Amino acid sequence: MDLGLAGKTALVCASSRGLGRGCAEALAEAGCDITLNGRDAETLKAVGEYISGKYGVAVNHVVADVSTGEGQKALLAACPQPDILVNNNGGPPRKDYTELDREAILAGVIQNFVTPVELAKAVLPGMTERGFGRIVNITSMSVKMPLEGLDLSSGARAGLTAFLAGVCRQVAPHGVTINNILPGKFDTDRLKGGFERTAAATGQTLNAVKAASAAEIPAGRFGTPEEFGQTCAFLCSVHAGYITGQNILLDGGLYPAAF
Repeated sequence: MDLGLAGKTALVCASSRGLGRGCAEALAEAGCDITLNGRDAETLKAVGEYISGKYGVAVNHVVADVSTGEGQKALLAACPQPDILVNNNGGPPRKDYTELDREAILAGVIQNFVTPVELAKAVLPGMTERGFGRIVNITSMSVKMPLEGLDLSSGARAGLTAFLAGVCRQVAPHGVTINNILPGKFDTDRLKGGFERTAAATGQTLNAVKAASAAEIPAGRFGTPEEFGQTCAFLCSVHAGYITGQNILLDGGLYPAAF
């Protein structure tokens, strides 16, 4: 399917690996010029060269912490008028709510609520003026199904969902959509890190922990960054202009509800 994105520009946050990279690759495959972001210069350079060489699009990269004001300025200087913004950022580490102090709570809210709101505010005027724009926020299945130890991440991302649910209706008349993708268990470094912690705490082998986790998913497997990215690319396409304010679960059926 031609997604109608050839020549568009996409700013993809936290895109040197994992789900962010999956989104960047899918958008590049659709013909978008890409601005990558991450904290490791060597990794970003390698990913940028790979994507540019494979898909024949222009790729630049910005080494920055997207949750800081300086990082956002650098991103917007490199890609001042994106047609597509993919908001992504690491979540706070798993921690019981009783262990959270004020500083940790504020840091989590800045990472997963304030930062994507600030970036959306920065790019929306240009999108509405041009009559086309797509914002996709990578949040989490825990927005719908809170998980113990991820209370801060769940709360901040749920706040983002509610905030942008109103904003998306303001910009919809101008050809701009805002949607959220809620990943379940995907084969990423973050998931692997959780398995390693569980294995160390329980004495189980890493393979046993992974197998038990996969068995909980009706699809019987973990998701891949590639299929996640393709969903993102479709939401950014010209064919998805009537989809806005939606929370798209990608979880292999793990969330047990009809609605």
